[in-house]
Amino acid sequence: MSTLQGTGRLAGKTIIVTGAAHGIGRAYAERIANEGAWTVAIDQDGPALEGVWSGIEAAGGKGFARRVDVRDFPALQAVAKDAAAHSGRIDGAVNNAGMMAIIPMSRALFEDITEEEWDFMFDENIKSVWNCCRAWTPYMKDGQGGSIVNVSSSTYFRSLETRSHYVATKAAVIGFSRVIARELGKYWIRVNCIAPGSTLSEENPSPEVVQMRTDPVARRALKRVEKPVDLVGTAVFLLSEDSEYMTGQTLIVEGGGVVR
Repeated sequence: MSTLQGTGRLAGKTIIVTGAAHGIGRAYAERIANEGAWTVAIDQDGPALEGVWSGIEAAGGKGFARRVDVRDFPALQAVAKDAAAHSGRIDGAVNNAGMMAIIPMSRALFEDITEEEWDFMFDENIKSVWNCCRAWTPYMKDGQGGSIVNVSSSTYFRSLETRSHYVATKAAVIGFSRVIARELGKYWIRVNCIAPGSTLSEENPSPEVVQMRTDPVARRALKRVEKPVDLVGTAVFLLSEDSEYMTGQTLIVEGGGVVR
């Protein structure tokens, strides 16, 4: 990876990426920095985030990394203030952090899911997106525009059994994003979603995980395993001026397994 500040599709922009220490979030952060953005990478896994950020800096990326729990609104406000101090504004954000990056998700019928896991899922997957949008948008309003990319999931469109809590939160991300796209349109702040498919984003996947990520290939039009790199171009498109008249939309990126 090679980064040259001042060049690239996101040159001159200040962009925040949550859940940037692992998997797809790491890929978003690396690509966004590579496209010339002043990048703010946040995650609650501090040691892993330090390693990712060292790589971004070594490749010429600019910005900072911060250990933050996305459920902590005051901490997000502090990140937003520090990010905006660079250019006076925040131009974009990828709100990617989610539960599956933190603890394993149980596969259980809805009545067998524990209340603790249900509540944690909603805090991590949708309350966190609400928190992030509340933290970032004041600076986007001041800057008279911006682009928010919220991360949902293709599981919403396929209604997978034994994942009702996860699918419900990812449906909520889409509904929330559509509403605030209308509320924020007068400020020229765009809000769109990416819905990834099952992605081999684990750093040291077990044979069982590889098989789980391989199983969906059979129903896809493009028949191979999805990888984090497959999603980053869509994020760059939504953050850039190439999508400047697009808001309230959800782009499903999973090789044609869902046809709408």
